[in-house]
Amino acid sequence: MKIIFMGTPDFAVPCLKAIIKDGNEVAGVFTRPDKPKGRGYTLTPPPVKVCAVENNINVYQPETLKDGKAFEIISEISPEMIIVAAYGKILPKEIIDFPRYGCINIHASLLPEYRGASPIQQAILDGRTKTGVTAMYMDEGLDTGDMLMKTEIDIGENETADELHDRLSAVGAELAVDVIRAFENGTVKREKQDDSKSSYTKMLTKEMSKIDFSRPALQIHNQVRGLNSWPSASAMLNGKRIKIHRTAVSKGSGSPGQILSLNPLVVACGEGAVEIVELQPEGKRKMSAEAFVNGLRNAVTDDLKFS
Repeated sequence: MKIIFMGTPDFAVPCLKAIIKDGNEVAGVFTRPDKPKGRGYTLTPPPVKVCAVENNINVYQPETLKDGKAFEIISEISPEMIIVAAYGKILPKEIIDFPRYGCINIHASLLPEYRGASPIQQAILDGRTKTGVTAMYMDEGLDTGDMLMKTEIDIGENETADELHDRLSAVGAELAVDVIRAFENGTVKREKQDDSKSSYTKMLTKEMSKIDFSRPALQIHNQVRGLNSWPSASAMLNGKRIKIHRTAVSKGSGSPGQILSLNPLVVACGEGAVEIVELQPEGKRKMSAEAFVNGLRNAVTDDLKFS
């Protein structure tokens, strides 16, 4: 099938690769403009662009899709289908309506739940044990179009958002191929979303990072997992900010934030306790809690409290 692919970050790369590998003609790739990154603000292409260039596919990086220029390019290419995966731009109606088989979005949740920008992280923040990927028709709403296929997976009790992201990315790639084949075979089925069961996610912000140890241990554990690796959950210790990257629910009680033991590093919560497994002191690299505690030297638990 002749396809235009639209996507930007790492999540979308396996999808693009799978579509190419399955023998489809990817006639063009739309992705976000290059952005400056790092200390030197080096202009860096998005991962999808790198993949497209490696496969000798024409790349288009419009600042906007609303001025008609993108539509002209799409009209000239005349794809049978547009596949979208984490592109990061809203498509105008004229683009949505153009392809014969429509614009198909690969979304990392079991719709209608978790529409919007951060479905992977929010599922973990909410303590969900299952999630998945949905292939859906695009319309003018935010992830509101008719569903075509879903794949459900379990979420591990200690699985981080980054780890879940990578698994869902692979699931989304398989789903995209299955949807294309279903259109070609004439076996595709569509199902309307039940808006009464819908929920929406927001963009992640640094303001979500601060840990409130008066909350139950499981909620704090989910916060750490859900915000890994950005913006990262964090707390203050001895006047310095500590990013906390991995935890496990533990046993114990005490004043919220109180360190109950150093080996392992266990902190009291409003209900129960969490063991800190991996952290990152201000200005330093990630390290195990054991390495961090070794650097505290003669500290005793009575002197230490997270806030």
